[in-house]
Amino acid sequence: MSEEINENEHKEELTNPENQAEETDNLTESVETITKVTGMYKEWFLDYASYVILERAVPSLEDGLKPVQRRIMHSMKDLDDGRYNKVANIVGHTMQYHPHGDASIADAMVQIGQKELLIDMQGNWGNILTGDRAAASRYIEARLSKFALDVVFNPKTTDWKMSYDGRRKEPIDLPVKFPLLLAQGAEGIAVGLSTKILPHNFIELIDASIKYLKGRSFKIVPDFLTGGIADFTGYKDGKRGGKVRVRAKISQLDKKTLVISEIPFGTTTTSLIDSIIKANEKGKIKIKKIEDNTAAEVEIVVHLPPNVSPDKSIDALYAFTYCESSISPLACTIENNKPVFVGVSEMLKHSTDLTVNLLKRELEIQLNELEEQWHFSSLERIFIENRIYRDIEEEETWEGVIKAIDLGLQPHIKHLKRPVTEEDITRLTEIRIKKISKFDIDKAKQFLESLEEKIATVKNHLANLIEFAIDYFKRLKETYGAGKERKTEIRIFDDIVASKVAMNNAKLYVNRAEGFIGTSLKRDEFVTDCSDIDDIIIFRKDGGMMVTKVDAKTFVGKDIIHVAVFKKKDKRTVYNYIYRDGARGASYMKRFNVTSMTRDKEYDLTNGSKNSVVHYFSANPNGEAEVVTVNLRAVGSVKKLKWDIDFADLAVKGRSVRGNRITKYTIKSIDFKSEGVSTLKPRKIWFDDTVQRLNVDERGELLGEFRAEDKLLIITQSGKAKAVKPDLAMHFEDDMIVLEKWKPKKPISAIYFDGEKERYYVKRFLIETTEKEEEFISDHPKSQLEIVATDYKPVAEVQFSKRSLENEEVNFEEFIAVKGIKALGNQLTTDKIKQVNLLESLPFEEEEEEEEEEEKLTETEEVNKENNEDKLPIDVPETKKPVLEELSAEEKAKIALQKSIAKKKAEQKKLDDENQTKLF
Repeated sequence: MSEEINENEHKEELTNPENQAEETDNLTESVETITKVTGMYKEWFLDYASYVILERAVPSLEDGLKPVQRRIMHSMKDLDDGRYNKVANIVGHTMQYHPHGDASIADAMVQIGQKELLIDMQGNWGNILTGDRAAASRYIEARLSKFALDVVFNPKTTDWKMSYDGRRKEPIDLPVKFPLLLAQGAEGIAVGLSTKILPHNFIELIDASIKYLKGRSFKIVPDFLTGGIADFTGYKDGKRGGKVRVRAKISQLDKKTLVISEIPFGTTTTSLIDSIIKANEKGKIKIKKIEDNTAAEVEIVVHLPPNVSPDKSIDALYAFTYCESSISPLACTIENNKPVFVGVSEMLKHSTDLTVNLLKRELEIQLNELEEQWHFSSLERIFIENRIYRDIEEEETWEGVIKAIDLGLQPHIKHLKRPVTEEDITRLTEIRIKKISKFDIDKAKQFLESLEEKIATVKNHLANLIEFAIDYFKRLKETYGAGKERKTEIRIFDDIVASKVAMNNAKLYVNRAEGFIGTSLKRDEFVTDCSDIDDIIIFRKDGGMMVTKVDAKTFVGKDIIHVAVFKKKDKRTVYNYIYRDGARGASYMKRFNVTSMTRDKEYDLTNGSKNSVVHYFSANPNGEAEVVTVNLRAVGSVKKLKWDIDFADLAVKGRSVRGNRITKYTIKSIDFKSEGVSTLKPRKIWFDDTVQRLNVDERGELLGEFRAEDKLLIITQSGKAKAVKPDLAMHFEDDMIVLEKWKPKKPISAIYFDGEKERYYVKRFLIETTEKEEEFISDHPKSQLEIVATDYKPVAEVQFSKRSLENEEVNFEEFIAVKGIKALGNQLTTDKIKQVNLLESLPFEEEEEEEEEEEKLTETEEVNKENNEDKLPIDVPETKKPVLEELSAEEKAKIALQKSIAKKKAEQKKLDDENQTKLF
């Protein structure tokens, strides 16, 4: 296209009258100097690109090797005598075939060796775990592995070509009878093309080849020598567009120590540690120090500072460091001198088919050799056994000798499988006298019979080629599969939300009047701790809302009424909202949550009228619905100036809804009256023991599912107990010994020492007053809690300090009844107790609490139900007292009459029931 454009432009210049004269004057000079760039591009650049693609960067589909790798393997076979060779010597020998420097050959050889498959190494070949380089090629040695000698080479089935200088022959492709490309993997960057084939497991490749030969389906996924954990959900058979997520294997040694024992593919311990240090410097994670104890195996010890959750730190390591990375495979290979893109499954099928063909060729060659051996051995036997060699004694010419032997053989060669040639006769003449004199007919017969058995075996293999190939792969697995088990653990990863695991490394401030938020406004109002990747949500008095990324200073609009860290997909935070529509419009109320937003986009939460204003706003992290009082201005004929609204009567909807109308009159103020309960479904809450905090992020121990009315039972070693509403921001005492979901009817059992009376007591009690901490042992300085149990029927074993006293078993339920929390309890003993151990509790079937949900209708709804029609305005179906305020006088009178009739009916029914009771 560019060439056509340039040519057209040149034609236009020539046809332009203004340029014709000048062009004519310089024609002779121009013909000699003009060189088209397009021609250079086509001839030189494409030649170079083709060379790099075919001869350097991309491996062949046939043997899975790049040219330099193939030449290294061929050179090692040339030099192979069973002993180690200096790598420098191998590199020098390879330069006879490879038209490049020694450095590139040495590097390629080290890479092959580090894959631990084809080369038997000796010396320091580097470390793929730490990234340490190999020693100089003059210090390290190598030889072909037994596996390589078994599956890679066979001169009889190899196609050859001349080397670059025409002095030697080198293989076009090595006859590899194994999916080597998939076992080793490959990576290369050419000109306008690249390849990235991930390594796969040795044993799994063999199993997949066997399955393919048996006509069964198979699936293969990569396996890395560095181990680690990997998610292959998006692998897409290694094709373009796929993705593999790899993670380090991190374990928790204790509450303050993490250990990285395996690293992701493509990283080293050095790069991994550097990424952790950088993330710590940026405040993404918090670590105290880091140690690298890697030797033969990876061991990176990460020490955490106090009050940092190890669970959250592990997630942060995955989110902000090289402990997790993503790999994009690209399966590109060379087939018939052209780059092709195929999946790893197709590569395995092609390799398996090639292996079968190579095995077939080897069998055919072997069969031909055996038959030739049988043919000549038969001729030799005939020649010696029938003493044909005597027929040539009187012949004087070579032609006469050949003719005499041929005539002598004719009567005995009818059973041979092919005609006798002059070459065969020539070989007979080369038999030595010594061999003729020692010829043993029986041994000759046995040898021929063994050859016939071998021929039959080879023919059987050829007739059952697939079974032979399957046995071949099984032999490879048995011979070389030891120690090649899968190293990378296959797992499906959950996405880690970076904003949830990022450590708070900044403080957010707000200037509500001027409309600025940011981390640099240190003289203004402090909002909360945050991280520098958080999003901030802002609500304004004029009904505007927006989400923006935290920054040093950002203008978001004046009169800010609420600012907080925004949590994406948060359905538990509910906003209660009352606003006036326009300057003199009606007022509406609504409840909504914000789960997704477009960053820096302005949203209007009102009805869109100019001069709208927000009367009331609250943000409720657990969907609480409070009760507020509406106060109207005393204007005109408004009679009812004050009433209560319960937000629980409203359903949680989208942020863009108009809401339910409260009143058309002017609101003076809205006052908070009382807290409400959550209107959302039960929420699972976990406790992270390391930082002593509650969370909903599945860190630590699951405490249970909590409704709005559910509470937590907390008991401390100092003898204090309380049942409180769970709050993610609450703190806990260091001596806390019980934290669980509170069941009001389940008793608490305890054994304690009373310091004043100097004896031990047993007591059982229930929490009577919630949200209040109470002591259940005396406050004497010597009083001490021995043990506490929260099972229904606990049993304890008491061990006394005196050896003469036998252990005593205490059944709490039989020992004492449930009493008040302040009760002293029943005396257990005056002897000193050494230790109290809880035994297995007695069985108890807990009754399931059936929660009956009663549908409570409002007075207006009851009337409508009786009349079977809805008289209410469309925009106020969910309010209570505000609804009556908006009805007309006629509607109010009708409702009052209906209520009066319903009340009289109820009184009459009650009177009738009482009279009927008196009769009986």
